[in-house]
Amino acid sequence: MAQPGLPRILGVVALGGIVGSLGRYGLAEAFPHGPAEFPWATFATNVLGCFAIGVLLARLTPRSHPLLRPFLGTGILGGFTTFSTFAVDSGKLLHEHVVVALVYFFGTVTAALLAATLGERAGRQR
Repeated sequence: MAQPGLPRILGVVALGGIVGSLGRYGLAEAFPHGPAEFPWATFATNVLGCFAIGVLLARLTPRSHPLLRPFLGTGILGGFTTFSTFAVDSGKLLHEHVVVALVYFFGTVTAALLAATLGERAGRQR
């Protein structure tokens, strides 16, 4: 299958980013947290996104449409996951509640890596 041009790739990434960002925003609004509380929405967003990217990368093949990976992976899942918010939340929590900050930081990294691994395994199941 021929590779699409850069404008088409950028277009699908942007469109996917809109979709993913709206999903992340919806979760954050549905599950808000206070300054010293565990940010469950961001945690769930990143873990779910890592699981989904594991599935996606396991399922895509060289014969998949060339715009699927940039649309679903970079666009939707890139817009959905938010490791920048994770970093900011971790920093804020560190000043407010050290134990919650450490649990959040190490728990997110561990759960995200585990989720990506499990997602890849699930994606390889036929």
